[in-house]
Amino acid sequence: MAEISPTLLRETLSQYAPQGRTALLPALHAVQTIYGYLPETVATEVGKALGVPLADVHGVIKFYNLFYPEPVGKTVVQVCTDPACALAGGDEVLQAVRQHLGVDHEKATAGDYTVLRSTCLGLCEHAPALLVGQTAIGRAQASQAAELCQGHGYRPQGLVYGEQRRLTVNCGKGRATSLAEYETSGGYRGLRRALEISSSALIAEVKASGLVGRGGAAFPTGVKWEGAAQAPGEARYMICNADESEPGTFKDRVMLEEDPHRLLEGLVIAAYAIGAAKGYIYLRGEYPQAHKSLNAAILEARKAGYIGENILGTGFNFEIDLRLGAGAYICGEETALFEAIEGKRGYPRLKPPFPTTYGLFGQPTAINNVETLCNVPFIIEYGAAAYRQLGTEKSPGTKLFCLSGDVTRPGLYETPFGVSLRHLLDDLAGGVRDGRKLQAILFGGAAGAFATPDQLDSEMSFEGLRATGLPLGSGVVLVIDETRDLRQVLLGLGRFFSHESCGKCFPCQIGTRRQLEILERIAVGKTLPGDAQRIFDVGLTMTDASLCGLGQTAASAVLSALRIWPEIFN
Repeated sequence: MAEISPTLLRETLSQYAPQGRTALLPALHAVQTIYGYLPETVATEVGKALGVPLADVHGVIKFYNLFYPEPVGKTVVQVCTDPACALAGGDEVLQAVRQHLGVDHEKATAGDYTVLRSTCLGLCEHAPALLVGQTAIGRAQASQAAELCQGHGYRPQGLVYGEQRRLTVNCGKGRATSLAEYETSGGYRGLRRALEISSSALIAEVKASGLVGRGGAAFPTGVKWEGAAQAPGEARYMICNADESEPGTFKDRVMLEEDPHRLLEGLVIAAYAIGAAKGYIYLRGEYPQAHKSLNAAILEARKAGYIGENILGTGFNFEIDLRLGAGAYICGEETALFEAIEGKRGYPRLKPPFPTTYGLFGQPTAINNVETLCNVPFIIEYGAAAYRQLGTEKSPGTKLFCLSGDVTRPGLYETPFGVSLRHLLDDLAGGVRDGRKLQAILFGGAAGAFATPDQLDSEMSFEGLRATGLPLGSGVVLVIDETRDLRQVLLGLGRFFSHESCGKCFPCQIGTRRQLEILERIAVGKTLPGDAQRIFDVGLTMTDASLCGLGQTAASAVLSALRIWPEIFN
């Protein structure tokens, strides 16, 4: 650790002190960058500068995975071992890196390196993946351990495919689209049109388009905006949820890295619709390249007059604050995300009240994810009728699907709603890799459900998948071939939820632990009599009694596996 300089620490914290507690996460990031970790002396000074009790500062530090209360090496190596990376050899890469550095336990430091087993890094199409410091590396091999630790290896970039590319038209170049390029392709025309009409007319257009949330909940976007616009309050906030951490999901990462202005345009339009003067983008901490691209795009947009005061001379003011998360899956839940922005541990809130009436700082708030907001510029520029020309009646537009696992061409696929799963997998993605047979598909990520080969003709739409009992979720399509041991896949899901449960409510805190214990026995063939019933009971209890969506879906994939392959659990 660098020697603690009181002067440097005070100068750093002076930038955040005026904001008070809400600047706690960015302040901790800043001082950890300087000192390498967050010792007691640093935590004390942070609390004093921001007016936050020291106990609360420690509570935040220990809640988030990417804050380190104890010394770590100069370089932190995070190796992903969640589903897609596990199928591709992530555990072998982790073991090889540990052996190369001479460490043998879960969170180990050797010399200048600390090695961590990581949950999903959002690089699933390049599995197995790791972060070496702030460098993302994909397609890692155990034989490359020495090079990987030096930050050498394949640099991931977006692998983008599709038949109708509305959202991803500027993606696939392996770099961020500049403001000039975005404007040349029609960028910010939607914002210009939005500012020429009333906010109520804008909301009506979004409602007519049928756009619903793309993060998994599928709530009508226009209805959400209308609720926030009409709710009484001293201020309103517009938030982009870019905390994409559902295992198997990487669509938002590609959009943020390669077409950040599309998100900014959608966010500003949404802010105008609800009457918000301040907005936040909450970005997951494991996306260093997206953080860089977004920062650059915000500066470009502000300089060009698309963000800030008197936008395009219309008198509308809107400022964006980019907030970096610190490694907590739960912060993808909207109210937990509010708590993080407010400088607290990311615990979900009880609902009601709902965010549209009582959200960030207790004020009316609308929150949408990246893909949802990226749809908005097209809708406003071309109109709801044009938007509905693709897709189905109940699922209009296009959808971004994240294909990974045992598939010939993993990547991000944009297709109109309504195509079949068979078309997506076989015709577009080249089928199962190496000519093997399909065993299963995990839909919707860790919080999703399994599909079997006899469901390949399912329609890829909200209503089509609902009819077959499958969740669309965040668009995860994780392909599992005939050679894989599903018990190990289930074990990985159990580990993920046990690790990510925030612990606020007992059904989730205890249930995810009990679920993991049963899956550990199943994985090694040492089941106890009644384990199948136990895992069903635990799963049902979590689903019915948990406080938020994490616990309510922590057993979804496991219960679907129990229904399809009961023999696994006996």
